Amino acid sequence: MSLFGSMTTAISGLTAQSRALGNISDNVANSQTVGYKRVDTNFVSYITDSTVNRHLPGSVQARPDYRNSIQGTPTQSDNPLAMAIAGQGFFSVARPDGNANGGLQFDERQFYTRAGDFSVDEQGYLVNGSGYYLQGWNADAAGQPDRTQLSAIRINELVFNPIATTSIDLSANLPADATAASAPIVTPVNVYDALGTLQPMTLTWTATATPDVWNVAINAPNGGGALGTLQVRFGAAATPAVPAGTIGQITTVTPPATGTTGGAGTPATINLSANFGQGAQAISLNLGTFGAASGLTQYAGETFELRNLEPNGVPLGSFSSVSIRDNGDVAINYDNGQSRVAYRVPVVTFNDPDSLQRMDGQAFMRTLESGEARVSDAASNGSGTLVVGSVESSNVDIASEFSKLIIAQRAYTANTRIVTTTDEMLQDTINMRR
Repeated sequence: MSLFGSMTTAISGLTAQSRALGNISDNVANSQTVGYKRVDTNFVSYITDSTVNRHLPGSVQARPDYRNSIQGTPTQSDNPLAMAIAGQGFFSVARPDGNANGGLQFDERQFYTRAGDFSVDEQGYLVNGSGYYLQGWNADAAGQPDRTQLSAIRINELVFNPIATTSIDLSANLPADATAASAPIVTPVNVYDALGTLQPMTLTWTATATPDVWNVAINAPNGGGALGTLQVRFGAAATPAVPAGTIGQITTVTPPATGTTGGAGTPATINLSANFGQGAQAISLNLGTFGAASGLTQYAGETFELRNLEPNGVPLGSFSSVSIRDNGDVAINYDNGQSRVAYRVPVVTFNDPDSLQRMDGQAFMRTLESGEARVSDAASNGSGTLVVGSVESSNVDIASEFSKLIIAQRAYTANTRIVTTTDEMLQDTINMRR
């Protein structure tokens, strides 16, 4: 019985070492595969009979020992959409399952991966090199993600609608040495209408015979002409008086303009209404703060000094590029300088990631042993951080695999010797009758 048991045990050893060799070859072949997780071999012995007085040969089995939770080295990539996860977690991805109604359909099963070599395909989806489509949370107009469901990330908002100008921030110094005989100061301002067209406006400043008092006329040639006039009083000319050189009062405002008359510390704002052909457009002209040396001031000098003139609003924008931020926000950038957050990429974690079911293309599926998938923001609830512009290399160590290869080869050869020796001993036993 021991001879036959020895041969059976040796054959199980050959099978186990063959499987170990298969794991090693798989690791070596995928040593350069993005996001690949190596498979080690765990040898388990099985006992036929073992007591104090007797031990019969059993067998050995080679089980895969998955290393899904071991981090590969993040490597910098030229692809700005590539991502690696530093720490625990996976990307949530979907696998295409044909087309229907002119659109791409996805497998209902959920997949996960560490292969973050994503790029935009011809349909605007973010897809990695293995053909899996990145999923994320949709974001609202304010860029806040809807964490209730995941969907495939698709870049299809290729136009940024124009935004009409609603406010103008002015910071300047009017020359205190100017007199009523001085030439008026004309400040041109360009604003955007509702269609994104740049429209001209002018602010004309005229010093009066009364010190520290200026008249202002506001005009928009294409927006209704004269938008109103007003008088700005500085320092002691205001009621009540404020520190010299600061705005203290806005008076004699003529329609359609209106102005604030608040006390010290409140905003000095002029409200305008223009019509560039698309209906009334409200614009606020912000001159700073009453009683403070900010915004519009009047100090010594002979010339008008414009420090800042910043109207808001943007023209029509066309798609320029896509970028991913460190918090996972997928931003669409436009050629008008604006950007819009369309999605946020979450990170999915498991209690036992080594128990995930392996799939083609460095993908995984959840199992009962792995635990439930926890979807959360990057760098929260135990999930790793995103490293944008990098990919995670395979966690295979070639030197270690070669060492395992030598050991597997020696162990396999040793088992063949046991089979050969057992065969010879059995032959000798048969020859005893001769």
